[in-house]
Amino acid sequence: MAKQMILCLISIPLFSRALLPPPAVYLTPRAQRSLATATATATANSISKNDRMIKKKTKKQKSEEKKKAELLAVKRKKEKRRTRSEKEFGSTTSFEFDNNENHIPVLLGEVVDVFSSLNLRSFVDCTLGAAGHSSAIIQAHPELENYVGMDVDPVAHAKARAHIDALLHSHFHLKANTFLRNFKHIKSLLAEADPSLLHSGVDAILMDLGMSSMQVNNPERGFSVLANGPLDMRMDPQVTLKAEDILNCWPDTEVGRVLREYGEESNWRLLQNKIVQARLHGGLHSTGDLVDLIRNVTHGMRGGRQGWIKTATRVFQALRIAVNDELNTLEKSLNACFECLAPGGRLAVISFHSLEDRIVKQTFLNIIETDRGDGDVDVEERGGREIRKTEDESDAKEMWIRSMVHGRNGTILTKRPITPSEEEEKLNSRSRSAKLRVIERV
Repeated sequence: MAKQMILCLISIPLFSRALLPPPAVYLTPRAQRSLATATATATANSISKNDRMIKKKTKKQKSEEKKKAELLAVKRKKEKRRTRSEKEFGSTTSFEFDNNENHIPVLLGEVVDVFSSLNLRSFVDCTLGAAGHSSAIIQAHPELENYVGMDVDPVAHAKARAHIDALLHSHFHLKANTFLRNFKHIKSLLAEADPSLLHSGVDAILMDLGMSSMQVNNPERGFSVLANGPLDMRMDPQVTLKAEDILNCWPDTEVGRVLREYGEESNWRLLQNKIVQARLHGGLHSTGDLVDLIRNVTHGMRGGRQGWIKTATRVFQALRIAVNDELNTLEKSLNACFECLAPGGRLAVISFHSLEDRIVKQTFLNIIETDRGDGDVDVEERGGREIRKTEDESDAKEMWIRSMVHGRNGTILTKRPITPSEEEEKLNSRSRSAKLRVIERV
C-alpha cells in the first residue's frame, strides 16, 4: 500500500503536490485512487486554460502586428507617391516681406527653385494672399518686367498691393498690376494689364490653392472650426451664396452630396439627417452651431477630441468648396493658365487636399495629351499611337527635378508632387498636406 501511495504522489506534478494534504495513510485504496484522479483532472484543466490564454494572447499580438505592418505599408506607399523636399527650411529668409499677419508662405524655397533657372520677363500670381511668394519671386528676378497678381479677397488684395508697391521702389522698371478678381478670368486680366502678354505668353504662373492664415484666423469669415462666427465661407464677398444657405435651404440630398463628394466624409448620411432635423428647431446660423451638431453626432466615437475635429474639418472643407465652386473653377483655370504660357514657360500649383491634387494631376496629364492617368510612363509616337514612359532626371541640372512625364504639348516636371520638408512641417503645421506640381509648355 505504501508503494502505491508513493507511485501516486510521483505521478502528480510538483506544484500540485503542495496543495495536497499530508500523505493520506488513513485513506482506503479506492479513496486514494479517487483523490489522484481528481488532482490529475484539475491539473489538466489548469494547463488547458493556460494554453488557451497563451493562444489568445498570441492571436491578439499577431493582430496588432498585422495592423502595424499595414499602417507602415500605407505610409511607405504614400512616401513613394511624393518627393519630400530636401531644401533647408528658412533658406529664403533673405527675401524681405511683411510677415506681421503670421502668414507663412508654404514651400517658399521650393517655388523659388522652380522658376530660378528661367529668365523671367513676366510672372503671374493667381492667388496673391499676403504676397509672400510674389515678393520672393520679384526679389529673386531683377530682370522681371511684367507682374500680374490677382485675388478675390479684398483684404488680402489690399495688403498684397501694399507689399508689392513697397518693392517697386527698388524695382522701378517693373510694371505691376493687381486685380480683385478670380483667376478663372486670367485671359481677360492679362489682356487688360498688357495685351502683348497674350500674344507672347507668360514665363511663369503660380497658383497657391490654400487659404491664408489671415482668412482662417478671422472668425467673421467662418472658415475656422475652433472660433465661433457666421456661417459665411465666401472667398469673394461679392458672391451671394453662403454656407448658411446650403445648410438651411438646400435639399437634403444635395447636402449629403456635398458632404460625401467634397468632404469625403464617411458619416455623411448621419450628418445630413441631423442637419435637416436642425432646420425644425430654427436651423444652423453660426460655426458654433455646426460644430456643436458635429460633436453630438461624433460623441462616443473613437478618436476623442481629435475625432470630432477631423470630422468638422472635413465638413467645413466640403461647405467651403461648394460655396466657392472651387473644383469646377480649378479645372477650367488650369487649362486657361497653360494656354497663357510662353514656350518654355512653367505653371506651378500648390494644392492642399486630395480632391484638388487629383484634379491638378489629371488635368496636367490631359494637357500634355497622354492616355492614362497614373503618371508612370514619356510620350512617344509609335505607329500613330501615343505611349507614355517615365524619364529619370537624377542627373538634371535642376536638382529639384527627380522624374518627368513628357507629352506632345508639354512636360510634367514633377511625376510625383513635391511636399514640404520635415523641418517645415514641424514649424508650420498647416503645410503638412501641401503638394507642389509643375508643368512646362514646349
